[in-house]
Amino acid sequence: MPRYAALLARTVRPYALHLSLLVYTPALLFVDGTTDGVEPQIALGLLTFGVLWAASRRVESARRWEVWLCVPLATLFEVFGSLIWGGYTYELRNIPLYVPPGHALVYVFGITAAGLPVVRRHGRALRRLVMVAASGWVVAGLTVLPFLTGRLDVQGAIVWPLLAWCVLRSGKGDMFAAIWLAVATIEIAGTWAGDWVWAASAPWSHLPSGNPPSAIAAGYAVIDGSVALLAPLVLAVALRARATLVAAPARGVDSPSLRSSLVETYAPRT
Repeated sequence: MPRYAALLARTVRPYALHLSLLVYTPALLFVDGTTDGVEPQIALGLLTFGVLWAASRRVESARRWEVWLCVPLATLFEVFGSLIWGGYTYELRNIPLYVPPGHALVYVFGITAAGLPVVRRHGRALRRLVMVAASGWVVAGLTVLPFLTGRLDVQGAIVWPLLAWCVLRSGKGDMFAAIWLAVATIEIAGTWAGDWVWAASAPWSHLPSGNPPSAIAAGYAVIDGSVALLAPLVLAVALRARATLVAAPARGVDSPSLRSSLVETYAPRT
């Protein structure tokens, strides 16, 4: 028996981070849903920043700063999505402190997924499996779920093509497939706990929407994809600024070296 326990531990160890996050986020959202006032949200936010710091240590050092770039960027998207657009509303009509670092945890979940043994061996099959599940949810939102929830989910169907492109065609399919899994867990847990609710009719477009919309992971993919797109640009600016400070102005920057660094770090992995 101890031998089997040791074998199980070795098998599960590479997935410890992802399994922990899949447990942590629903537990966090349950606690928020069962407490009142902003004080518990502040405590949960501080805790989530601590969890984010610990999780970021599992990201390769050259990309660790991207995790923290995700926090302010996600905050901007949240301000737009909730406070300006009004597509969803949090229980206290604010943006809970745990939400920005929570987005960054989703980013960690996504960018580290490619290193998992099962993804390295069966990445293409897993991406297709994710799209089968996501497509099934979209179809259910248009057929079965309206009878159970009282909501027709057209908004989820509208953003499905973007999710499909991200998972199957973007060159970062493993990341986006993992993001779909994390987002499905978060959105189901958060709406079930009453932490936020999606508008029955989407503002501006007036499209009927589920709670949550079925393919809303596409929205998270936009946030995390924006981080992935901005990261090499921000890094290039930072490296050029650093080179300007340490090198003589006439000597400039070693552009081939800069390009090599960026390609090595950010080239899509298939």
